[in-house]
Amino acid sequence: MVNITPVPPAVTAEQISARLERLPVSRWHVKTRVLVGVATFFDGFDQLMIAYALPVLIPFFGLDPGMIAWTIAIGGIGMLLGALAGGWLADRVGRVPVLIGSLVLYAVMSLLMAGTSTLWIFLVLRFVQGFGLGAEVPVAATYIGEITRAHRRGRFVLIYELIFPAGLVASALVAAWVVPAFGWRWLFALGAIPLILVPFMRRVPESPRWLAARGRLEEADQATRRIEAEVAAQKGELPAPATSAASAVRQGRARLSELFQGVYLRRTLMLATAWLTAYFVNYGIAAWLPTIYGQVFHLDVDTALRYSVATSVAGILGCVVIALTIDIVGRRVAITVAMLGSAATLFVLASTGATSASTVLFWSAASAMCIFAVNLALYVYTAELYPTRMRALGVSVGGAFGRLGIIVGPLVVGGLIGRGFSIADVFIVMGAVAVVGAVTTAVFAVETRERTLEEISQ
Repeated sequence: MVNITPVPPAVTAEQISARLERLPVSRWHVKTRVLVGVATFFDGFDQLMIAYALPVLIPFFGLDPGMIAWTIAIGGIGMLLGALAGGWLADRVGRVPVLIGSLVLYAVMSLLMAGTSTLWIFLVLRFVQGFGLGAEVPVAATYIGEITRAHRRGRFVLIYELIFPAGLVASALVAAWVVPAFGWRWLFALGAIPLILVPFMRRVPESPRWLAARGRLEEADQATRRIEAEVAAQKGELPAPATSAASAVRQGRARLSELFQGVYLRRTLMLATAWLTAYFVNYGIAAWLPTIYGQVFHLDVDTALRYSVATSVAGILGCVVIALTIDIVGRRVAITVAMLGSAATLFVLASTGATSASTVLFWSAASAMCIFAVNLALYVYTAELYPTRMRALGVSVGGAFGRLGIIVGPLVVGGLIGRGFSIADVFIVMGAVAVVGAVTTAVFAVETRERTLEEISQ
């Protein structure tokens, strides 16, 4: 007999949380994770597209080193603003509408970028595309975290998040084939594919935790019942929710200032540093690697892109490792060790003098294994540190600091190269930044493993 919780006389936010916590992982969870994950896949696909098109865009638009850096950074500026706006909207209008809107925005902008031959128009479109990209990933991570119970939440969410670096790898693979054979325009045109997901995304239920935190308890109950019915159809009788042990849920609308008050001040500052340093290192290197291979080591476009693919593949292997271990060793240890690993490999690369493309490939791939893992882990960890009423905002502020790293990292690398610094000097700077992130996390991070979202937010 299927046991679905009857409607109580007065549904509470605590009961909604308890009912979600008692649900075993089911086909519904996997199906929803895959659907939201496909949208996130294309976000990753579109995000690094500019790096793989740059070797061709440089002569096409006649870019000097300064303009190369800004061509990379303009998307990051859009992502930063999009992350902030997306989180703010998601805490007010819901997770699903923002997911759909951001998907449409970045897909349409990618298609329009494929059709322009004017640099300033290209950059404006890239900025707007970045706005959509910045909004989608933090809100998606928030949503997946809110439908998942505490037990092995890190593994479940990070396996979903693996789709993002998979998108980065796919972008490198596709670019290595499409750009030399068909040109850069076709690469950006492919970025419009996620538009076909919109009808399916409209069927995804709104987060019951968010509905409950906004006081929309009847809608939260309906959404939870819909999920319970699908889970029960597969798993049979569901266990009773442990409502007596549920942590209190504060309802209402959050303010940005709350992220910098009470227990959240330390969390926000720690996360801001971790996001900024991790993405500074990741994109400071990744965005410039194809150009470094071409301009410093004189590799042809095809070879430079294949080398970049190898680095991205190494990065996704690191993501798999952290997804499988983060619930065992905990968030603080996993993020700290991975950040230190990235720093160590960059220092080794600098000590070699970075005198050959193969040396850069090997050690940058080793660094990518570590830093990709940090980037991935920060999404699940950040979503755990804030209450539901301001979770998307918290994740988006963290993501905004990551986008700041995306902007500043490539600009710093471009500035160093433009002023005559060696490639080895660049890697020393990147390694030092990674050390700052590792120390900050080791000292100030709060462990969240196997704790409910409501318990952590107290």
